[in-house]
This record gives sequence, structure tokens and C-alpha cells, in this order.
Amino acid sequence: MEKLKELVLQFCKFGMVGTFCFCIDYGLMILLTESHLMTYYASSAVSFIASVVVNYVLSMRFVFVAKEGMSKIQEIMIFITLSMVGLLLNQMIMFLAVELLGMFYAVAKVFATLMVTAYNFISRKKFLEA
Repeated sequence: MEKLKELVLQFCKFGMVGTFCFCIDYGLMILLTESHLMTYYASSAVSFIASVVVNYVLSMRFVFVAKEGMSKIQEIMIFITLSMVGLLLNQMIMFLAVELLGMFYAVAKVFATLMVTAYNFISRKKFLEA
């Protein structure tokens, strides 16, 4: 029962960090797209990458306990690799939702984020945590 409590607390922390990073991701995407600096597809990638940097710092400080013996370089490389898979999933969902389903890009981003969140939590817990 204690393990379940710890997992729920950890997921709540993950959710708070994720919500903050989503605001960065979503806000930057809207800014870049609506100011006509980038297409929705390019701005979605740029904003995702910016939020990943913040997410790494906050996640490793407040959410996950790093594996003992893992160097910071290894930790960062694993985080980047997992995030690149998340970016690929994000971009695929954005493309399918906007181009094939005709969804407004800002709505599609919310949908993509919800889909990628589960992958992010599970993969980071499995590969980064002690």
C-alpha cells in the first residue's frame, strides 16, 4: 500500500511539472504560429524541445530519483533519447489530427500532449529512476 501511495504522489509531482511544461510548450507554439514565424508543425517541434529542457531540470530535481551509479551525461542522454521518441509521437499525432482529421492545431496539441504524457511517465520511471 505504501508503494502505491508513493507512486500516486510521484505521478502528482510529474503532473505538476508536466502542467508547467505544457504551458511553456503550448504557449510557445501558439506564439510562434500566430505571429507567423513558423508553421504549426515546426512551432510544435520547437516548443516541445524547449519544454523538454525545462522538464528535465524539474523532473530530475522534484519527481524522479536518479539511478545510483548513472552519470549526469548518461542521464541526460537517456532523457533526450526518451524525449525524442516523445517528440516523434507528438509530431505524428499532430500531423494525423490536423492533416487527416482536420482538427485545429491548438486542439490537436492538447490531444497529442495527453497521449504522450503516459509514455513519458512510464519510460522515464523505467529508464531513469533507481
